[in-house]
Amino acid sequence: MSEPDREPLRIGVLGAARITERALVEPARATGHRLVAVAARDRSRAEAFAAEHGVERVVDSYADLLADPEVEVVYNPLANGLHGPWNLAALAAGRHVLSEKPSASNAEEAAEVREAAARAGAVFMEAFHYLFHPVTRRLHEILRSGELGELRRVETLVAIPAPHELDPRWSLPLAGGALMDLGCYSVHAVRMLAPWAGGAPSLVSARGGERAGAPGVDEWLDAELEFPGGATASARCHMAYDELEMSCRIVGTRGEASAPNFVLPQRDDRVVVRTAQGERTERLGTRSSYTYQLDAFAARVREGAPLPLDADDAVATMALIDASYRAAGFEPRPRTSR
Repeated sequence: MSEPDREPLRIGVLGAARITERALVEPARATGHRLVAVAARDRSRAEAFAAEHGVERVVDSYADLLADPEVEVVYNPLANGLHGPWNLAALAAGRHVLSEKPSASNAEEAAEVREAAARAGAVFMEAFHYLFHPVTRRLHEILRSGELGELRRVETLVAIPAPHELDPRWSLPLAGGALMDLGCYSVHAVRMLAPWAGGAPSLVSARGGERAGAPGVDEWLDAELEFPGGATASARCHMAYDELEMSCRIVGTRGEASAPNFVLPQRDDRVVVRTAQGERTERLGTRSSYTYQLDAFAARVREGAPLPLDADDAVATMALIDASYRAAGFEPRPRTSR
């Protein structure tokens, strides 16, 4: 079935989060999917959001949105600690779910989300949009081709200037912290190289720094990992950095390839390859990674097309996040009630 012939998804949005415009509204507009309903804890915020972004109607509560018979897909961009409980509720209501990362507050809760998706027979996907963009696909293709030789080292860094001190990303009860908000990308990008490294990576060590005035919340965290084939990796994150940096560097026995901004490649679509034959820069296009993601999710829901992400993948990522927190002297994030 061609994309123009595909029935549009009917999407309900939980909350009026800022990320939704970039992550869902613009991709839905570009691909023809419907935003049928939105709910927020403050109805006036939902009304303003709907008016600005063309959502068809406002409902009174998150529960009402899940019960709406026209909503078939739920998009969950709430604060990290609310991902797990509302993912569980949406799946229990029989809805497909596209959840902002991470899927839950910790690995135990992520496993419950996985079980709920299996019971519902629903599509569940964690929104690691970067994986669908040609920049990341090209990095994998270059590694697969053998041009870089055998994988020896991976270095990822995802860092941003500090959010406001009252931002929920600094809240332990809402499962905040640099590793949850940013480092999940670093860890996930490392995990995705397992096919060329002899299997999944394991944690070797981690260290981190606590945010002043936010006990138990990491301002930065660096994890070292190792693959069964002997390659090593660093997965670093920082939520009070001097500038935005979201880089990935892959080093093999014959050369290296890097992406200056693998998380938001629409801002910088370069892949730089260096080997004994010289250096070249490839440009892979600035179509939004979120648009590629929504295309892939819709193909899964409508036609059963395969996805590189599922609830098992979400559990594996959360298990590494929990282990990294413990190794760095933090506790895994606590669960949050609805």
